[in-house]
Amino acid sequence: MTLPLPLRQTATLGALFTLSGAAALIYQVLWVRELGQLFGSTAQAAALTIAIFFTGIALGGWLFGRWAGRMRRPLRAFGLVEVGVAATALGHFLVADAYVSLYPALYAVVGGVPVLEIALKAGVAATILLPSAILMGGTLPLMGQHVIRARADLGRMGSLLYALNTAGGAMGALAAGFFLPMWLGFSGAYLLAVGFDLFVGLSALLLARRALPLIAAPAPARASIPTRLWLIAFASGFATLGVEVIWTRAFAQVLQNSVYTYALVLTVFLAALSLGAALANALGRLPLRPEGVMTGLLLASGAVIAATPHLFHHLTGGMAYLGGRADFAGYVWEVGRVAVLTMLIPGTILGAVLPYLLRLMQGGAAPGAVLGRLIAVNTTGAILGALAAGFVILPLAGAWKGLWLLGAVYGLLVLALWRPGYGPAARLARFAALAGAVVLLAGQPGLQATRLNSGESLLAFREGPSAHVAEVERGEARFLRVNNFYTLGGSGALVPERNQTMIPLLTHPAPREIFFLGMGTGISAGAGLFAEPERITVCELLPDVVTFARDWFAPYVNGLFSDPRVTIHPEDGRQCLTRSRATYDMIIADLFTPWRTGVGNVYTVEHYRLAASRLNPGGAYVQWMPLYQVSRAEFAIIANTMAQVFPELTLWRGDLYPERSILALVGRNDAAPLDPGTLAAQWRAMTGDASPDAVLSDRALKLYAGNAASGLFAEAPVNTDDRPLIEYLAPRTHRAVIAGRARWLTGAQRDRLYAELLSALPPEEDPYLAQLTPAQRDLVRAGAVYAQWRGLRAANDPQAPAEWQTFLSLTTPHARNPDSPAGQVARGGMAFGDAVE
Repeated sequence: MTLPLPLRQTATLGALFTLSGAAALIYQVLWVRELGQLFGSTAQAAALTIAIFFTGIALGGWLFGRWAGRMRRPLRAFGLVEVGVAATALGHFLVADAYVSLYPALYAVVGGVPVLEIALKAGVAATILLPSAILMGGTLPLMGQHVIRARADLGRMGSLLYALNTAGGAMGALAAGFFLPMWLGFSGAYLLAVGFDLFVGLSALLLARRALPLIAAPAPARASIPTRLWLIAFASGFATLGVEVIWTRAFAQVLQNSVYTYALVLTVFLAALSLGAALANALGRLPLRPEGVMTGLLLASGAVIAATPHLFHHLTGGMAYLGGRADFAGYVWEVGRVAVLTMLIPGTILGAVLPYLLRLMQGGAAPGAVLGRLIAVNTTGAILGALAAGFVILPLAGAWKGLWLLGAVYGLLVLALWRPGYGPAARLARFAALAGAVVLLAGQPGLQATRLNSGESLLAFREGPSAHVAEVERGEARFLRVNNFYTLGGSGALVPERNQTMIPLLTHPAPREIFFLGMGTGISAGAGLFAEPERITVCELLPDVVTFARDWFAPYVNGLFSDPRVTIHPEDGRQCLTRSRATYDMIIADLFTPWRTGVGNVYTVEHYRLAASRLNPGGAYVQWMPLYQVSRAEFAIIANTMAQVFPELTLWRGDLYPERSILALVGRNDAAPLDPGTLAAQWRAMTGDASPDAVLSDRALKLYAGNAASGLFAEAPVNTDDRPLIEYLAPRTHRAVIAGRARWLTGAQRDRLYAELLSALPPEEDPYLAQLTPAQRDLVRAGAVYAQWRGLRAANDPQAPAEWQTFLSLTTPHARNPDSPAGQVARGGMAFGDAVE
């Protein structure tokens, strides 16, 4: 007979197992991000990563569970497995770098065949993830085999180990989401997780040297555990991960959707599962019939899942944006409060089902064998549940009905648990479960899945695998909206959206190959056709956005969806540039919300290097910046990051609005002065205006804002994939601005930037303006003065008249019309006013 472990040793092993769980979630969070960069930040890429990771966990549980029951020194095996996790995790650096180098060649072979593309990505993900994940899957059965000395203790000790490991996972997810990348960089955070596993493994090996080998011979691996219990294990994994996917999507409708909010929601969910295991541990100690307890857990699980749509709707005030005027700390507190109230109690009940199954399974096979097989079966269900929720349930049933369907699964499991022939209590439980399941399957929650503002009507709506997408109408204008609050553009902004393409095209003498990183409504990309290019390539992250733009914005996109010169890929833009060696005369990056998860990938020095390698001689990369969504600090980081790559970086205004503006950072590999004749020729080519060259070029020069060669941004830090400053700073700035503690680059802040650009490198000294006449250089100053005048006039500032006189002194009569190429086209062809003035 094997003696029980001393309490002190049990506590030590529990602490090590908690640390192992923390390392596992740090890996998972970082792997999802790393593979998102490799494969694209799409729902399919994220699903592929999670599916392969969970497949490894399931395989590891199955394999090590079969072996654990026959081991005499399972703690030693646990230590070796943890060291193995650390060693295999290091391989991701080599595989990822090799993939980036080889991907264009590999894509040339498999490109255009979706099945082969998925197989290629799956092969790379499996090479990175499976070795470590398989070993991770073996940790619970091996530790359980060592700690659980009596088979009657399987329920009590197994649930305790599960609770500790999952609690560690919650802490790891929180650390990986909030702190580690900013403190250590992603590589440093990854190496820290490797260090955790190495410490756990070596500590276990040291303890194993003093541990006596197990004596008791294991029971057969297939001892009589009823099939219905394995069915519950599988189905609970399916439903629990399906619920998590839908809850995460629901929160995406009311949050800023930054790295912080994603980490917070995941942490609360994992904490709930850990508390569920603790609840199962407590229930296992009570002198209650296990089948009755399991029935209560299953019925309660179905009930609380069914209640969460209405609870969430109530807590968010009908899908309103959370946080109010709170700063970042207050915002995190509010999001955490709603996440706890929505998920903690339901998640705790759901999380108790799996570990309590151990109470019904104890007394048969060896503890390690049962734990391993249970992990394998449950995780297999979890894989299918996550995939089904994202790609089947959400698109076909929607979030709220989807939760009801998953709640019905728990009711049906009660029918599987109690076979006919039991007493009145069992028959009553079966009837209640069946009745509840029928209601949930046939009924409708009756709640809206999106929120409309006053005066808006919903034209179309889809809950897709990647996001909720809505087509909204207000008055005569249509808008494309994602996840409730993020507007991608609309017909009412026809002129400024076209300007995002037409203004940078003015600077290129013959733009034949144009690439658009991001599409939105398609208005900006469609404007590229005014330049009569040979080829336009568009990459849009969300497939449903492409569909909605095609269905609802055809009158505004200049034939984008029917022109044979245009190719549209529903794919991550950075991924599109990575996989092909095609080159372009101009790459135009759309306006992106800087604080959203994944957006930071297009502001890093690695992305700009990739883009620079895809430019033809004389080509330009255009990064549009929403000045109403960045502070001076974030703008400086992005500008200096681009300046590390492009020898020439100029800035162009996208409008002359009094307040909320956009600004283009235009980077070129080949520094060359601006040709005013090119401005005039391109204006004429795109608009058909027959005015003299001087008139046309003078109109464009008022949009020039300055040159980064001034060194104005040289002291700003550089944004990298490893240290993504924008991804972590922008969400904090967002909340600071809302709370009144910081400012966007709007109004006076914007005008100060314009003035400092011209002061740091005056037009007379700017090498980019070397071919301009003195009068034309005055027009550059005039543009900044005009923008400031509009702001002063809007604020009824008494300095406005003086500023207007300054503007007049810098311009000639023909140059006083603050026009834009898109404004001229709109007036000539459609009844839309000029958004520039």
